[in-house]
Amino acid sequence: MEQPLAPYSVCNLAAVNLAEMADKETKTVDFEKLKKTVAVGVRMQDNVINATPYFLEENQKQALGERRVGLGVMGLHDLLIYCETEYGSEKGNLMVDQVFETIATTAYRTSVELAKEKGSFPFLDGETSEDTNRLRNAFINTGFMRKMPEDIRDSILESGIRNSHLLTVAPTGSTGTMVGVSTGLEPYFSFSYFRSGRLGKFIEVKADIVQEYLDQHPETDPNDLPKWFVAAMELAPEAHADVQCIIQRWIDSSISKTVNAPKGYSVEQVEKVYERLYRGGAKGGTVYVDGSRDSQVLTLKAEENTNEQLSIFNEKPKQHVVLVDTISDLRSTDVTIGSEVGNTCPVCRKGKVKEIGGCNTCTNCNAQLKCGL
Repeated sequence: MEQPLAPYSVCNLAAVNLAEMADKETKTVDFEKLKKTVAVGVRMQDNVINATPYFLEENQKQALGERRVGLGVMGLHDLLIYCETEYGSEKGNLMVDQVFETIATTAYRTSVELAKEKGSFPFLDGETSEDTNRLRNAFINTGFMRKMPEDIRDSILESGIRNSHLLTVAPTGSTGTMVGVSTGLEPYFSFSYFRSGRLGKFIEVKADIVQEYLDQHPETDPNDLPKWFVAAMELAPEAHADVQCIIQRWIDSSISKTVNAPKGYSVEQVEKVYERLYRGGAKGGTVYVDGSRDSQVLTLKAEENTNEQLSIFNEKPKQHVVLVDTISDLRSTDVTIGSEVGNTCPVCRKGKVKEIGGCNTCTNCNAQLKCGL
């Protein structure tokens, strides 16, 4: 879960499209544009708190009391590619650290300015000035705030801050896909993939950023892209974990990130990844071992998943990815297999699909099959 909430808290999420923060001519990050975008995003989300019609009095009291927002990102991998930098590399990690430090410090400075204009979030105000000072001192001495620059901490002591929380990284699966960039903070699973139709036919699709590069560099072999076009399954699980920990340093809530591991990854190896995440300061983590489920949304072969071991890191050329969300079940059955409410779950083929928390979810294996958004 990327956003832990207090009872009756409200989820208020937005995402900066980092792909738009790249200066494609100089192959660098446009930090001034990033700062302006973050500042506008924080102000917009703060306004949403007041504009929202709350159905429960408890929701309204909590939302207006803590004024929690969660500004995140999409298109991180696109930004790195535009800067010709490998995701998970030492250079890439330094850039990621700088990008998220800029996002965090800008968001907090903006929230302090909002507090000067409109007041702090009410839960930070005590009945007396002594109570308020005590609350503000406690706020700036939390583990996260101790990493913040002194000018931000001093400003909060003096003027308060508008929002109790400002940052999180949600998956942005629907919105990221809609605008054609990598989702959340994840690297691309693959740059060329097959999408399956309801008739079981596969259509090859290239990621927008690859097609853009090929259009600009027609001499490039599509099967031999530059090294900065690194896919999720080509990264060591440790590289995935390290990127998450670097980003977590600058996120006051939590983040959504999957550590992809190849088939055959042992329990002991998975354990070490979780230990690495813990030592690196991550608030949570997900390790997914390829092929560990009978059916999965993303695969590297244009056929139903099997259990053979794949040496993914050594195979050449790069394999395609397949979205198998709509493959019809080939086995004989007297029920409909799909992701619609009331259908049998296509993953475990045992549970029924119900709408739970805005997603079509299996009652047996809890697979989230379709987003209500």
